[in-house]
Amino acid sequence: MPHSFGYRARTRHMFSKNFRQHGPEHLSTYMKTYHVGDIVDIKANAAIHKGMPHKFYHGRTGIVYNVTKSAVGVIVNKRVGNRFMEKRVNLRIEHIKHSKCRDDFLKRVKANAEAKRAAKESGVTVQLKRQPAQPRAATLVKTAKTSIETISAIPYEALV
Repeated sequence: MPHSFGYRARTRHMFSKNFRQHGPEHLSTYMKTYHVGDIVDIKANAAIHKGMPHKFYHGRTGIVYNVTKSAVGVIVNKRVGNRFMEKRVNLRIEHIKHSKCRDDFLKRVKANAEAKRAAKESGVTVQLKRQPAQPRAATLVKTAKTSIETISAIPYEALV
């Protein structure tokens, strides 16, 4: 059979809207402000065809480099062969949202600043480096009042 290699080929599920998420776009989408340098996630909204990104950029994260009345320019790194090329993509604001990738970092910066300030007031040193997850603390299981029960599988029986 013939095989399509079009602009939107193989996007049946990628560009489909989620269950019970159909209908007109919310006005809050248009009320968000984007500034140059913001980190945004690209997620194509299939209901709006204008300013829609190519399927390659769906799900990518980039940095805003240009802001216009109804669209933004986003820089996305695309791997081509053995190098990364800086691609500049112009998208309408319906197809992007602010990324949450820096939220944890910014929260940690604020917590570290607060810890530094508290340590300076009290005159003690503070450890600000993140530590990997440590093993769980050891516990003692008392078996004096409990009995050990052996569990085994029941052989299969046909229930005819």
